[in-house]
Amino acid sequence: MSHVTQDSTLRTSRANRVLIYLVLLLFALFYLLPFFVMLANSLKPLSEITGGNMLALPRDWTITPWLTAWSSAQIGIEPTGLRPYFLNSILMVVPAVAISTVLGALNGYVLTKWRFRGDTILFGLMMFSCFIPFQIVLIPMATVLGKLGLAGSIPGLVLVHVVYGVGFTTLYYRNYYAAFPTELIRAAMIDGAGFFRIFWRILLPVSGPITVVSVIWQFTNIWNDFLFGASFGGTAQPMTVALNNLVQSSTGVKEYNVHFAGAILAALPTLLVYVVAGRFFVRGLMAGSVKG
Repeated sequence: MSHVTQDSTLRTSRANRVLIYLVLLLFALFYLLPFFVMLANSLKPLSEITGGNMLALPRDWTITPWLTAWSSAQIGIEPTGLRPYFLNSILMVVPAVAISTVLGALNGYVLTKWRFRGDTILFGLMMFSCFIPFQIVLIPMATVLGKLGLAGSIPGLVLVHVVYGVGFTTLYYRNYYAAFPTELIRAAMIDGAGFFRIFWRILLPVSGPITVVSVIWQFTNIWNDFLFGASFGGTAQPMTVALNNLVQSSTGVKEYNVHFAGAILAALPTLLVYVVAGRFFVRGLMAGSVKG
């Protein structure tokens, strides 16, 4: 009788597992459908899109839309392709991510292991900055960039994203360092280690998971930003603004295949980051959510 019960339980468990996988597969197909439409139609000639089924695979495969989106002809005084703006995005994202991550780590270290009067209020104010809408800071930020002589430049965009992102990175590192044993910090102080020595030798080597979280979060937000790039970019506009210009430059018949290819090119760096380091992102979030 017990064997019959065990077999029945095992079959029920397998059936439930199959059902869960089918539901997950259904949701995965649902969420991947827009990407499939973009990818399939970016490899079609325009005539096949306007006169056919957008869900069908290409009959006449072509990479011309990709080449056009990446390096199209110059219209007026500015190129319409994405290639000249890709480097702008790289030069903006890399230093902004690095600076905001380092500042967030230092802030989290100070706010957890070097407590001082008013530290809770300071942390609360930094958290408040995370909820300020982008539109509110446009005019004050434009004034500051103008006075600093950074308007319309890549360093100006770097400063904007560092200021706006340091609140998030501080939150991540503060929660992560709160679980780190304070006794180790005190023992290092007794041995004569100073502020930066403790940070570089003790805390930073164990900060890998939360650093991945901070880098992915900042990279995604900064790379996908449009409002700051369009407002303060000037002649140093990032790739997202160039994608908008690419779409708006189409006159007459819309080149949907070129637009799809351009959208994939603009999203490809963030997609690669999540594919390569996505599992570490989840681990880092879990590590920073538990206090011991």
